[in-house]
Amino acid sequence: MRRADKEIMQKNIINKIISEAEVCRIGLSNGNKPYIIPMNFGYKDDCVYLHSAREGRKLDIMKANENVCFEVESQVELVKDENPCNWSAKYYSVIGFGKATIIDDHDEKRKALDLIMEKYSGKTSHEYSKESISKIVVIKVILHNVYGKKSGY
Repeated sequence: MRRADKEIMQKNIINKIISEAEVCRIGLSNGNKPYIIPMNFGYKDDCVYLHSAREGRKLDIMKANENVCFEVESQVELVKDENPCNWSAKYYSVIGFGKATIIDDHDEKRKALDLIMEKYSGKTSHEYSKESISKIVVIKVILHNVYGKKSGY
């Protein structure tokens, strides 16, 4: 990272930022064309979990290229100033890189969906019909590099 004073290396702080984030942006690459999509997500043990329809652009890209980049942020605040050149932002962010895999096992899919739902509902267990689970794809992104950054804090 260019600015070492902004780098966050503590795993517990990185995990806190991820847990506070509302949206996870997934970056994919289709040849030389980037594709970014905001998604709801779950996170546990250095893995990001996502759900998707059974077909679509992101799955087509992931099938051709399993490399994924993700980004989340928390505590974002615009810092205004009378001088437009001094406007800034305060934030915590995390960027990570990993490999996407599709979870096929019914029980693993259910556990991943529980992680996603727990993040947004606060409840640890939910009921899903077999039909509902069969209609979706659950993506597991196994992270190998994760970087934290802060600005203004």
